Amino acid sequence: MTEGNRTLYRIPQSGKIAGVCAGIADYFNFETWLVRVLAASIFLLGGSGIVLIIYVLLWMILDIKPGTGKNDSLNKEIGLKKKVWQSGEPAKMALRDVNSQFRALEVRLQNLERHVTSDNYDLKDQINNL
Repeated sequence: MTEGNRTLYRIPQSGKIAGVCAGIADYFNFETWLVRVLAASIFLLGGSGIVLIIYVLLWMILDIKPGTGKNDSLNKEIGLKKKVWQSGEPAKMALRDVNSQFRALEVRLQNLERHVTSDNYDLKDQINNL
């Protein structure tokens, strides 16, 4: 199930049951809640059998999206939301996230710089050169 180089996966870490709705939302760049509301609406309005069968089939067929582990959440790409129904972050929130990431990097760089320019580091470097 590919379109160009995109593949439809399920994302259990973002899902409520098996991540099928989260995977569909990611594939079509929709908000996950919108796909859930649409599936629940069809389910409640008489399409319960077909929705349940499709959901279970997709649960069994679709692979889990690679790179969605717990450690990968720190390096996630920030996507901007252009429309209300699209997935991503509003521009102000994305700017805040990027700003906080740069602040954290700056603090780490200052600590590293402080360590490298310290007398303790210079002494260890001289001892290692002996």
